[in-house]
Amino acid sequence: MSEFLSETLNSVLLQTYSKWECIIINDGSTDNTDSIAQEFCHADKRFKYIKQENQGVSSARNNGIKQAKGEYILPLDGDDIIDKTYIQKAVPFLSEHPDTKLVYCKADKFGEIKGEWQLDKYSYNNLIWKNCIFCSALFRHTDYDQTMGYNTNMKEGLEDWDFWLSLIKENDLVHQIDEILFHYRIRKQSRNCIEADCLCSILKQIYNNHIDIYQKYNCELLYYRNQFNQKKEIENKYDILLQHYTDMNNNFSFKLGKLITAPFRWIKGKRRTKHNHN
Repeated sequence: MSEFLSETLNSVLLQTYSKWECIIINDGSTDNTDSIAQEFCHADKRFKYIKQENQGVSSARNNGIKQAKGEYILPLDGDDIIDKTYIQKAVPFLSEHPDTKLVYCKADKFGEIKGEWQLDKYSYNNLIWKNCIFCSALFRHTDYDQTMGYNTNMKEGLEDWDFWLSLIKENDLVHQIDEILFHYRIRKQSRNCIEADCLCSILKQIYNNHIDIYQKYNCELLYYRNQFNQKKEIENKYDILLQHYTDMNNNFSFKLGKLITAPFRWIKGKRRTKHNHN
């Protein structure tokens, strides 16, 4: 993914908000990430570079945040882009609204797919059932410290959604800036591609990580229907998911509730293979 890294880091360099530090985490990549990262570090001391053995995206995020000295955190994947005014608009809002836990914006997609990203409107209820916030949202370092960080057991994807469930409580405020300030790259080979067979185990892991939430809100069945082109595929994956969560029900002595059949729009059958957390 190093071919996109310069573009991503340039979007940080061009920020109109100047009091930032950018910690680049190389999570065991074998391409030319190292030389690109070093080039930016030599050009601007606000860039810092850490190379680690491959440990996964959650570990990379946690490591970067651990090294961060700033008051606010904005995760950014190594192939996405932020508008030059994103930080300038997000930081003051969070600073002036202590009751707000997280700030994000509208977004669009570019690359293989282009157009505005039609995210579901945030509500806590929506967040329980689907991810309606992308990974590049601004939050306070102190609030991160009150969590266990990004769960390293989220190996297959959706670690950002899992983290939002740790960070945001029911009465916390979340603010969306009414501008497209985040640009999400869609590639043919990306971690946007969650294999349907993996989705089932990912959702079960989220359930296990946040069982207190799902029990409290009587969410007996964490089920999403992934979007497939063929009806037969939908029916087959539906059966897999239903069986998986029926088993979960037996294991946890949980009463099986109604099925949540709304399309899992945020995944759209896609999720990035391995984040470049460069």
